[in-house]
Amino acid sequence: MTYLNYSSDVLKEKDGYWTAKEIQQQPMSWRCALASLVEKKTEIDRFLDPILAKPNLRIIFTGAGTSAFVGESIAPAISAKLGKRVEAIATTDLVSNPHDYFQVDVPTLLVSFARSGNSPESVASVDYADASIKECYQLAITCNAEGELFKRCTGKNKLALLMPPETNDMSFAMTSSFSSMMLSALYLFYPVADFKEQFQKSIVATESLISTHHQALKNIANKKFERVIYLGSGIFKGLAREGALKLLELTDGVAVSSFDSPLGFRHGPKAIVNDKTLVMLFISNHPLTRKYDIELLNELKADSEVGEIVVINAQVGDDLPASDCLALQGIETVDDVFLLFPYIACAQIYGFEHALAIGNTPDNPSSSGTINRVVQGVNIHAL
Repeated sequence: MTYLNYSSDVLKEKDGYWTAKEIQQQPMSWRCALASLVEKKTEIDRFLDPILAKPNLRIIFTGAGTSAFVGESIAPAISAKLGKRVEAIATTDLVSNPHDYFQVDVPTLLVSFARSGNSPESVASVDYADASIKECYQLAITCNAEGELFKRCTGKNKLALLMPPETNDMSFAMTSSFSSMMLSALYLFYPVADFKEQFQKSIVATESLISTHHQALKNIANKKFERVIYLGSGIFKGLAREGALKLLELTDGVAVSSFDSPLGFRHGPKAIVNDKTLVMLFISNHPLTRKYDIELLNELKADSEVGEIVVINAQVGDDLPASDCLALQGIETVDDVFLLFPYIACAQIYGFEHALAIGNTPDNPSSSGTINRVVQGVNIHAL
C-alpha cells in the first residue's frame, strides 16, 4: 500500500507508517463516522432533544491537548447556530480549577472529546462535573471502546458515542481522531438542512488536496523553516492552534510554532516574523472575515520580512488569485465549518513532511521519550 505517496516499506523504515496512513484515511473515516451517527440518530435525539430544549442550558466542549482544540474549532459557530451558551474549556483547566468554571445551579451538558479516553483529566472532568453541578449531563465522543471515558459515560443522563475503530490513532499525533470527533460534534450541534451535501463537498476537496497539493506542501517543508505561524479568524483560530501543535509534536520541538488570529497577530506577535519564518494562513469563506484575512496577507507581503506564506483558500477571485494560494476546489460556497476538514489536512501533511525533512520519526517523534501518547504522571486530587 501507498500512503501520502510513500510505500509502506519506506514509511515503516522512516517510522511514519501510522501517521501517513491515518492522515490519508480521513475521508473514508468521516464517511464511516457519519453513517454510524445516522444509524444511531433515534438514540441520540432521544438523549439530546430534551437537554437542548432547556432555555438556560450551558454546553461545555472539553478535552486535553488536541481533543480540546476540537471544541475550540467549532464552539463559536455552534453557539451562533444554536443561540445558546457554548464554551470550549480544556479538561486541563477544569480539573485544576473546577471552582472557576463549573456553575452549580446552571444546567450543563459536558461534551468530552478523547482519543483514548484514558487521560487522567478526561475521567476527572466527568467526575468533577457530576460532583459540582446539580443538573449535569454527559456526552462522550471518543475513539476507544476500552477507554475509561467511554465506560464512565453510560447510564442516566449520559451517552457515549464511539468513532470508527481506525480513528483510535496508533501514531503519537492525533489526526483522524481529531477530525472524526469534530465531524461528529458538528453533526449533532450544527443543524443545517444540507449538512450531508456540504460535508460531501468537504470530503471530495480533502481527497483532491491529498493527491493534488501534497507535493507542494512537501516542497515547502523541505525548506525546513525554523518558525511556523498558523493564523485563522474565528473558528480557524482553534484550527490554527491544532496545526501549531501538530508541527511541534511531529518535529519534537525543532520547528517552533505558534498560532493567532490575523487581527490579533498585528498586536505584537508579528515580531516573531523573519526570513526563517513560514506563515500558514487559513482564509474564511465569509465575505467580512475574508477581508480581514486578506488584509493581513497583503501586509505580510508588503513587509517583505517573512520567509514564505502558505495561503489555504477555497475561493479564487480578484481578491485572491489562484497563483497566490493553495486553492481547494468545489467548496467555494460551503459554510466555514466544512472548510475545517481540508484545512486541517493541509496542516497535518505539512507537519508530517517537515518531520521527515529534518530526519525525525513521525510515529514516535519524542526522542527523549518524555512526551507520551497518553499523558502520564498526573495525580487527581479529591475535590
